[in-house]
Amino acid sequence: MNVVAVITARGGSTGLPRKNLLPLAGKPLVAHSILAAKGAKLVNRVIVSTDDAEIMDVSLKWGAEVPFVRPPELSTGESAHIDVMLHAVDWLEANGGLPDAVLLLQPTTPMRTPEDLDGAIRLMQATGCPAVVGVCPAAVHPYLTYKVEEGGKLVGFIDHGMRYPRRQDLPPAYNLNGGLYLNRCTSLRETQMFQPPGAHGWIMPEERSVDIDTLNDFAIAENIMAGRK
Repeated sequence: MNVVAVITARGGSTGLPRKNLLPLAGKPLVAHSILAAKGAKLVNRVIVSTDDAEIMDVSLKWGAEVPFVRPPELSTGESAHIDVMLHAVDWLEANGGLPDAVLLLQPTTPMRTPEDLDGAIRLMQATGCPAVVGVCPAAVHPYLTYKVEEGGKLVGFIDHGMRYPRRQDLPPAYNLNGGLYLNRCTSLRETQMFQPPGAHGWIMPEERSVDIDTLNDFAIAENIMAGRK
């Protein structure tokens, strides 16, 4: 199975300026995704999709390919990730051939491991599914969430029929963690969805699902990485 990892790292950031280049455990944030992809045994190629010259230089230094410059219209805060990935798929097809699948890796979830990536690919191979997405246990179970109706009435968001739901009695629930999106190219083009019907979930623990959006998130990731060492 031919799998190309595509790391999406535009230069702008609405939250933390130059976020994708900020140092985490002594390496630029984008480098962690590059190293995870290069360490995976089942990833055939690692490319970075960016509009930024400095990110290009850093990505090349850490071993990724930067074979094209992402167009400006796909590099704004409003640009949809699906369009960015479809652009990469089109480029790959026009320049050497379409891979079986593309693996979207966002630099902002740097705690994933090469084993996560290989595990997701093996899951796709074993099941024949159109996509595998990273998930982690839900921080708040949906059975324990509520909505406030007009007039202030509190109502369970899901009618589960349990009088006093205890955590140990609840069915497992998961959130998308942004850690990985593995899609067959045919499915991605046909559905234009990262999570199409029939997608499978690759379960990752909370500590490998940290999403970096603030300086506090950086501190959490630093502490976790320090513990790994």
